[in-house]
Amino acid sequence: MVGLTSAAGVIALLDEHDDDLKVYALQKLNGIVDQFWAEISDAVSKIEIMYEDTGFKDRQLAALVASKVYYHLGEFDDSLNFALGAGNLIDLSQKSEYIDTIVSKCIDKYIALRNQEHEDPQNVEPMDPRLKDVVEKMFDRCYQDSEYKQAVGIALESRRLDVVEHSIKAGGPANILPYIYDLTMTVVLDQAYRNTLLQLLVKQFRNLEVPDYVAINQCLVHLGEDAAGAELLQTLIKTEVQSDLLMAYQLAFDLENNATQIYLTKVAAALPTGSETLQAKYDKVKSILSGKETIKLQLEFLCKNNHTDMLILKNSKTMLDARLSIYHSAVTFANAFMNAGTTSDDFLRQNLEWLSRATNWSKFSATAALGVIHKGHLSQGLALLAPYLPQDGVTASPYSEGGSLFALGLIHANHGDEVLEYLRNTLKNTQIEVLQHGACLGLGTAGMATDNDDIYEELKNVLFSDSAIGGEAAGLAMGMVMLGTASEKALDEMLQYAHETQHEKIIRGLAVGISLVMYGKENAADALIEKLSSDKDPILRYGGMYTIAMAYCGTGNNKAIRRLLHVAVSDVNDDVRRAAVTALGFILFRSYKQVPRIVQLLSESYNPHVRYGACLALGISCAGTGSLEAIELLEPMTKDNVDFVRQGAFIALAMILMQQNEVQNSKAAGVRTMYEEVIKKKNEDALAKFGAVLGQGIIDAGGRNVTISMQSPSGHSNMPAIVGVALFTQFWYWFPASHFLSLAFTPTAIIGVNADLNMPELEFTSNARPSLFAYIPPTKPPQTAVVEKVATAVLSTTAKAQAKARKAKGAEGEAMEVEEEKPEKTEEAKEEEEKAANKAKKEPESEKLGNLARVLPAQLKYISFDKNSRYVPVKKDVSGGIVVLLDSQPGEPETLIPTSTATSSTAPAESMEVEEEEAPLPEPFTYPFGN
Repeated sequence: MVGLTSAAGVIALLDEHDDDLKVYALQKLNGIVDQFWAEISDAVSKIEIMYEDTGFKDRQLAALVASKVYYHLGEFDDSLNFALGAGNLIDLSQKSEYIDTIVSKCIDKYIALRNQEHEDPQNVEPMDPRLKDVVEKMFDRCYQDSEYKQAVGIALESRRLDVVEHSIKAGGPANILPYIYDLTMTVVLDQAYRNTLLQLLVKQFRNLEVPDYVAINQCLVHLGEDAAGAELLQTLIKTEVQSDLLMAYQLAFDLENNATQIYLTKVAAALPTGSETLQAKYDKVKSILSGKETIKLQLEFLCKNNHTDMLILKNSKTMLDARLSIYHSAVTFANAFMNAGTTSDDFLRQNLEWLSRATNWSKFSATAALGVIHKGHLSQGLALLAPYLPQDGVTASPYSEGGSLFALGLIHANHGDEVLEYLRNTLKNTQIEVLQHGACLGLGTAGMATDNDDIYEELKNVLFSDSAIGGEAAGLAMGMVMLGTASEKALDEMLQYAHETQHEKIIRGLAVGISLVMYGKENAADALIEKLSSDKDPILRYGGMYTIAMAYCGTGNNKAIRRLLHVAVSDVNDDVRRAAVTALGFILFRSYKQVPRIVQLLSESYNPHVRYGACLALGISCAGTGSLEAIELLEPMTKDNVDFVRQGAFIALAMILMQQNEVQNSKAAGVRTMYEEVIKKKNEDALAKFGAVLGQGIIDAGGRNVTISMQSPSGHSNMPAIVGVALFTQFWYWFPASHFLSLAFTPTAIIGVNADLNMPELEFTSNARPSLFAYIPPTKPPQTAVVEKVATAVLSTTAKAQAKARKAKGAEGEAMEVEEEKPEKTEEAKEEEEKAANKAKKEPESEKLGNLARVLPAQLKYISFDKNSRYVPVKKDVSGGIVVLLDSQPGEPETLIPTSTATSSTAPAESMEVEEEEAPLPEPFTYPFGN
């Protein structure tokens, strides 16, 4: 039988008067619509009339045919409307592209209407009951097919908490709850709704047979419910079961890692007093919450595993002219980063003469570097910096004194209880701008997120003195102290003063400070973002971009990304455009694989500021990941014809390749060599060299034991790290801001502690080849070249004389037996022999690691603890950091690792206290050119 070549004959039947003929035509058209939809589309109005005719006996069939025609025409909204009119004729279980599209559009419409119902109940469009029926059928189908995760996905987006609860019960809480938690933190954008879901999750986690205390703790931190957090700890401590007590300690360590200072203070204050035994346990928990235990353990790890390669620093220092302050500062920052938290100031001690060349702000940076090197050395902070701190009534060098105040803040970053009063008094009693600058930065760093009104008022007094140097630091510090509070009082005062002052430095400090106040506030910050983004002052628009970055950090919010991309290509000011592109890195750090694709075109922009912003966005979002896509985008920019773009590319590459060896990432060795070559070049621009030296410091930061991590192992946003990186990017205007990057350095270790918070000797397995996560081998010192001897020309007369002498010697007696010297092997031959020996030895597939071992984030999935060993983690999933261990042999004696927390003294004070005389003012002269 010959197939149909046209639907014209069937379409003609639609004009008949007899309804049976029309129905017959519709049935035929329904079968051939996928083939002849273009022809049928000319008659679709007739089919619509049939559907609208209430007297027509098969209206649903007419609706189905019309829906399919509109589907093929790409008019999906019309197609959905007619599909709903088709009723039961649409079989949702059928597998076809048409059905999938209709169901998808149906769900999208349902979600949009449900969200509109919650956001704007006054102007909500009424819900079509047929639409609701289709969605309910889809839920039922998911239940029948046991596709509970699909049901949860639709339910979360459409705010159907009843379906969420039903899916948890039916699908098994163990499978569904972690999935819901993950979606809640990544997909749900509305904060109020997210909090509702978190409260539901807390209830569900509590109802489990064995309550998931770790997950409950995480939810409570997000909700900011400090009273419930304290109650949870209290309940676990009171049970007098050893595993519960250890879980309380683990939760306290997790809290210290994830929560703000103010949350931790409230939890500690809410813990009650009890009997002597109970009180000792509460005191331990309070000690953990204060951060002292974590910092002590991390300091121990960084000191014991320090793999800083001093030769790299030495070579860079030798190649760069220390008389130029930009080079002196660059080496200072590189040394600070490489030794961050290790308390090792060997480089400073060995180069006192070089150090003494620091003048003015270089001296400020050099002294502040001590704060980075001794970061976390809380017990010794004031003693270490005593030689540099301001003495009553005596100001030997304001720059080193100001730097020491900033250093004190860096040592006590985010744990400033012990030094806040000291810094406040110093700030109150000085009128010297440089000291004010250092004290403000120190106060902000140590008092981060404390919401302390007294400190805020003190900083405001400095701001209102209208000093450019002090005011800039005061603006930043006010933002740090009020971090994430969204305080209306602070925002109004800061914004008002930014409009009043004439100093660009103060406006910039306030603009960035305002962004910090709105940290994590998401859509609550939209009104302020709108206000800043439309301001006529470009510095405040710049602040607006950072406000988007801080408010939406880690959310991947599409609205925020669209706004930033629009500003990146439309604003008239280069600084604003650069900030907009940089901000993309903050918003997308959780989904860093998307960033290279998003910034690819921006990295090829004609505007160098946009290209620089693309570099930083890649560096910030992909830090420590070794992302090859990001590296491929950055490599061309290392050869850019603009010096500061090259600088940005060098810094970004260092951030991405932190802790990456050649086995893990083939690009790592090439990047390190490139830094050396750039620094060696005589004709290279100073800014590019600065970037290369900074890159050397960042790539080997913390003795090669830290990474830049914008989120904690448990998935929370790492607040100090995000703030540290945001303030680090201000080094574009002010080099001392580079030190803020140290706030983002996160030690990569597994540190096991027992019930007494001591470190026992333990063993666990890394099921990966040792070379995959090994330390980068140290740089070899240059080998002295062996000069080959040239054969000497011998005259015939000389040869005869030598022959006679030999004969005479032989006659004297037996010739002495001289052992022939074996020629020494060259270095190349030795290396080849080593390689051959290594090949012969097959590398093992796993290795045993001990307590205080370096474990990289990518290595965690390979880590396993033997269940039969003496110590096992109290937490099911080990995510690195500090792990509380359950002892299966509590009565047996333990072998503990001795602690030797470094008590390294500072470099001799006089080295930086050499106050050089400032150059005299030039004599008045007559300008020689023109009139």
